[in-house]
Amino acid sequence: MLKFVKNHMESIEGVANYPMISLLIFFLFFVALFWWVFSASKEHIKEMEELPLDNSNQQNKP
Repeated sequence: MLKFVKNHMESIEGVANYPMISLLIFFLFFVALFWWVFSASKEHIKEMEELPLDNSNQQNKP
């Protein structure tokens, strides 16, 4: 089975570019996430942190 996949992948032109593109997308995603975490306002983080404990937005259920 692996031999079939290997032979099929070798027949695709430019197949060596796909792993590099995947690595680049992975790297850019985590760089953007890292940037957002450190640039997010502390008030927003605090608001999201307390959201599960906030009862004012929930409807009264019998």
